[in-house]
Amino acid sequence: MRHRVKGKLLGRSVGQRNALRRTMVTQLLTHERITTTRTKADAIRGAAEQMITQVKRSLSKGDAAYQVHIRRLLNGRLDDPQMVSKLFDVLAPRYMERPGGYTRIYRLGPRKGDGAEMVVLELVDRPTDGGSQPAAGLAGRAGGLLSRIRGGRRGQDKPAESGESSS
Repeated sequence: MRHRVKGKLLGRSVGQRNALRRTMVTQLLTHERITTTRTKADAIRGAAEQMITQVKRSLSKGDAAYQVHIRRLLNGRLDDPQMVSKLFDVLAPRYMERPGGYTRIYRLGPRKGDGAEMVVLELVDRPTDGGSQPAAGLAGRAGGLLSRIRGGRRGQDKPAESGESSS
């Protein structure tokens, strides 16, 4: 039984776990979508959401000293100081009205080789690649995303148009 055992050990020592968490959370905030194993996604999901919540609370409080305090805490927990600025300038204002649940996990299936369950961990309401609008109707596009990530057919989705005339 796992009485009083907190967190996921991930088969690593404490320093390796901390480095992995720090790197993966930084990458999630940088790219807003990462592909990883389900266990690692479960391990970093809470840390990423907690960071966004801390920044939201500091912005809503309006106390400059508290904002500096949170910035310093996050600088110690992330690899890149630019990600702390992104949290304060972009991500926290985006999720100011959302009461939690800033990440989403899509299952991709087993990885070839060792059979580890692969997932896509992404931030919800993230802008699409083409513009600055949030991704609406994402459930409809999830199948296309999953097929691209799984290595589905590329360029074979549409047949060639036969309406063209060659004169």
